[in-house]
Order: sequence, then structure tokens, then C-alpha cells
Amino acid sequence: MPSSSSVDALKGIKALTFDVFGTVVDWRTTIQGELIERAARKVVSPPFAGLTEALRSRFQAISDQDWGIFAQEWRNMYGEFTSSFVPGETEWKDIDEHHYDSLQTLLQQWRVEGVYLDEEIRSLSLTWHYLAPWNDSALGIQLLGTRYVTSTLSNGNRSLLEDLNTHGSLGFRRIISSADFGAYKPHPRTYLGAVDALECRPSEVAMVAAHLGDLHAARANGLRTIYVERDREEARAQDDDGRKEAHRWVDLWISRDEEGFVEVARRLGISQEMA
Repeated sequence: MPSSSSVDALKGIKALTFDVFGTVVDWRTTIQGELIERAARKVVSPPFAGLTEALRSRFQAISDQDWGIFAQEWRNMYGEFTSSFVPGETEWKDIDEHHYDSLQTLLQQWRVEGVYLDEEIRSLSLTWHYLAPWNDSALGIQLLGTRYVTSTLSNGNRSLLEDLNTHGSLGFRRIISSADFGAYKPHPRTYLGAVDALECRPSEVAMVAAHLGDLHAARANGLRTIYVERDREEARAQDDDGRKEAHRWVDLWISRDEEGFVEVARRLGISQEMA
């Protein structure tokens, strides 16, 4: 049986909005793996031999571990872009275009621009459409969907989110993108816009995320909060005072050693037989 505190804190909710990158999907494994695979294919391709020796040497010196660092830097640029976006002031750019532009920038910073053709860079930037979900994601979302309206609430553009939903067989009942509201999380417009789109009051919607910053912003706009810990997703360290304080205000906290969204469903009284 679910704990009474979990049920009481979320009593009356009608919908669940999910952060996607890192919360629903394991972006790191997919992106690093694709970077490694593309690099391996590139070095044995005929055009590679036509590059300068210095460029070939720099590219071949990038290790699998380095590609993991590259992937994290790519992800960090996404965070910097979305957090600095000011609706009405910053020129609009969707996440597909940002991923493409930031990939070009990173290749330049790593001094390997010219290895990939433009169409190869574009193709690689779209890897974000096909990220693998965490093991519990599809089943958990489908279980929760038997009682609640389940929806994305991500900075990813709509086509990206639709592809992730299909690719991972996630079963979201609604696809909502922050782009629908001309803003990016954590701007209030995104949370309140999703609430309106779901025809709910803020207190009737719970935000599900692996990032306390996302949940803090959602809570500030009246939403309930469900924190699901994921590997290497939380920016705050375990001993961070803000993280400790969050244990007091997060409505439902799922630890890494629990079963993610399936555990959320269990705490809310939804059994696996209901899927």
C-alpha cells in the first residue's frame, strides 16, 4: 500500500506533467554511444583520408571517455540556452536548431570542424529524437495513465517529443512543449500554460522531474511536485543545503534505488495489473 503522506500530498491531482531529458529518457548513454559510433565510422570512410594529417590526428585522439565529456558539454549548452532565454527579447530558436548550432560550436571548440559534412552534423544533431528511455519509463507512464492525464512538459520541440514518445513506446496521453507558449522552462508561462492546456488548476497538476530546479519553479506556480532521482541528473550535491531543504517541500520523493515511475504508480495505489 502507498504511504498515506504520499497520497495525501497529491490528493486531488488530475494530471501529471513530465520533464523528459534525463527524467524520462537516458540522454547520456544514447548521445555518447552515437558520438562514438559516428566517429568510428568516419575514420574508416574514404573522405577521412583526404583531411589534413593534423585534423585526422586530433579527431582520432578523441577517446570514448572524451566523447562522454563532449556529450555533457553539449547538454550543458542546452541548459545555458534555455535558462537564459527571455520571451519577447531573445530571438526564438527551437531545440532542434539549438542542438544543431551548439554541435557546430562544440566541433569548433574541440578543433575538429571540417571532419563532418553539414548534412552529417544535422543528422547527428537529431539523435536527440531517438533517446532510450529509462527502464521503468514506459511501464510507469502507462500505469499512471490509467488514472491521470499524462503529458510531457519539456523544452524539446513538439516533433522531438512526438518522436521520443513513439521511439520509446512511452504512451503519453498528451504532448505539451514549452515551445507552445513561446518560452522555456523555468519561465512561469510554461507551467501555467500547460495547466491551462490540461484544463486544470495548478494544484491539480503534479510536475514530475529529476531536477530540483524544475520542480522548484513548478511549485512556485502552484503545481505539486514529484522528484524521481536519476543517475547523474541532479545538479545539487547530496550534501547541498538546498537539496536537503527540498526533502521538506517535494511532495513525493523517489530515490535512485527505487523503481522510478513504477514506484510513483505504486505509491499512488496503482498496481502493475492495471496497465
